[in-house]
Amino acid sequence: MWLIRRNILLILLVFGSLAALGQVKSELESQKKQLQKDIEFTNKLLKETAANKKASLSELNLLSSKINKRQQLINTILREVDFVQAQIDQTRGVVASLEADLKRLKDEYAKMLYYTYKNQSKYDRLMFILSSEDFNQAYKRVKYFQQYATHRQQQAKAIEEVKLALESRTDELAQKKTKMAYLVEDKEKEKIQLSTEKDEQDKMVATLKKKESQLKKDLEQKQRDAKKLEKAIARIIEEEIRKAKEKATKDNTTTTTKSGFALTPKELALSGQFADNEGKLPWPSDRGVITSYFGEHPHPTMRSIMIDNNGIDITTDKGTKARAVYEGTVSAVVSIPGAHKAVIMRHGEFLSVYANLEEVTVKMGDKLTVKQEIGLVVTSREDDRTVLHFEIWKGATKLNPAKWIVSKK
Repeated sequence: MWLIRRNILLILLVFGSLAALGQVKSELESQKKQLQKDIEFTNKLLKETAANKKASLSELNLLSSKINKRQQLINTILREVDFVQAQIDQTRGVVASLEADLKRLKDEYAKMLYYTYKNQSKYDRLMFILSSEDFNQAYKRVKYFQQYATHRQQQAKAIEEVKLALESRTDELAQKKTKMAYLVEDKEKEKIQLSTEKDEQDKMVATLKKKESQLKKDLEQKQRDAKKLEKAIARIIEEEIRKAKEKATKDNTTTTTKSGFALTPKELALSGQFADNEGKLPWPSDRGVITSYFGEHPHPTMRSIMIDNNGIDITTDKGTKARAVYEGTVSAVVSIPGAHKAVIMRHGEFLSVYANLEEVTVKMGDKLTVKQEIGLVVTSREDDRTVLHFEIWKGATKLNPAKWIVSKK
């Protein structure tokens, strides 16, 4: 019986380990599906402007985003390969252990059958019992024969159980090997596609470098527009803090945060709820891919020039509406020459900014709910691209929006 119990314990332990691996594998498969979805959407955006033969910086950003997603996809597949290999190794260990146990069980059972055959005469067993010195000894001999028969039945049952478990694990091993073969094939296909896209990227960079003087002018203009938006946000933050302090003089229940906001209990609760949703906020557009990230990074073609982005740029479909990432109040609707319109929402001491809008459907003071539409994102006449600029601030501190929105849309 110790062998049966050991088998059960071994299988339970391995199943627990395989279940943990399976959970991680499920997460990897989910990541893979999202990356494939992003790549498909990026391809759609690139095809939409295929008629425009002029290479543009927006197109390069889209292609770079696709290359980045492709590399992430390859890395995810490699991680999935590792987990499947770990499952194969563990399953092989279980199969080897079950095979060894099955051999031992069969050997023991064969010995028991041989012993039974040699001592199968009912007369011999009866004489063995009747020759007992007293009743207790006779009882023990009867119990011995009963236990021996029970043990033989258990041994036969154990052999069947181990055989079934062995067949199941062998089938599982074959399935894992097939899955591994498909993953390796997918990885090679993605690597070939990545190489093709990188060649395309190099050609586009070479073409755009010939337009370096125009690109510099465009970049300088965009940086001026970004500064105008940043100054507008700073003025609004100052005004919001001033209003909050005025309110605080009349309401002694307010709490002043480190960022300078004097918040009512309701505003403080909203601020805390917003903070708790880091990494969980919905995207400010229904669909899209990030084509310019937060912070300072080199220009795609002029590597000596650094771009400083106060938020992220999301390239999306023509006709896309910007939407609120969390409930809050519209603090301002501003018009920035060259940068079109922007809406600034307040969520306690946090602010979310939606810029590059053509039409705005909200006004100052409006209270919005999660995913409520704010306005239509501009589609550029130059390169036919639709790009939403999105920022998150905590008081006067800029935050990285990519860390606040969900990784899966």
